[in-house]
Amino acid sequence: MAISDEIMQHLHCPGCSNNLMKIGNSLICKNSECKLEFPIVNNIPIIIYEENSVFNIKDFAENKNTTFSPKKNILKEFLSALIPTISKNIKAQVNYKKFSEQLISFSSNPKVLVIGGSILGQGMESLLSYSSISLIESDVSFGPRTQIIFDAHNIPFPNEFFDGVIIQAVLEHVIDPYKCVQEIHRVLKRNGLVYAETPFIQQVHMGKYDFHRFTHLGHRLLFRNFSEIESGAVCGPGMALAWAYCYFFYSFFKSERIRKYLNIIVHFTSFYLKYFDYYLINSS
Repeated sequence: MAISDEIMQHLHCPGCSNNLMKIGNSLICKNSECKLEFPIVNNIPIIIYEENSVFNIKDFAENKNTTFSPKKNILKEFLSALIPTISKNIKAQVNYKKFSEQLISFSSNPKVLVIGGSILGQGMESLLSYSSISLIESDVSFGPRTQIIFDAHNIPFPNEFFDGVIIQAVLEHVIDPYKCVQEIHRVLKRNGLVYAETPFIQQVHMGKYDFHRFTHLGHRLLFRNFSEIESGAVCGPGMALAWAYCYFFYSFFKSERIRKYLNIIVHFTSFYLKYFDYYLINSS
């Protein structure tokens, strides 16, 4: 999933916004007063502006895990496939199809930036079916789909560069979501589209990298400089109750091993709460 040479040529320094030039396995700012340097690890540019980020370049240069572990555990994946999910995104596939159709309606080959795209987001299969849409998939962790690593507080691309931006289940994990949305607005073309999903009632996840929750109105305030095309829930009260039910039982045990076994039982018993969401959301 290497980033293309065309996109590489448009990378900007997150510190001073000047162009970056590739020298060996590094990207160096062309500004003589800046000269920030960013490594390229396994063909993935690591463009982290450390003065404005909780992440540091050294961790990525040493291939350390940050928010997401790309290591595969075949047994774990097999067991996970057998356990019914309580986090099914009911509307995402339809939403991504609408997003794709609107993009293509005003651009024959739209460029879309995916923030938090180290793995494929729920429902994105419908987006991938459009071969004319070019995806630039970014994250703050290595993963099977990561093409570039940067912190969304400083997106290393020029103004009005992208036709679309996707930020699915990410804004709860950033220090300053308002700054990140400002950056999204900056790199989008004037008629550009953004697709955003952010949780409201969900337990802490991703450990130390979980900071915010948003009501519908709070989420709209985040995107106050955008015109809203459509909005609504992608998961409902059934999922919120299922998560609360699961974490209630987890709270009795500190052992990770016991929690893993308990996870199987609890997910099976709470899975049926999701049926309420299917009825509620699909009938709205």
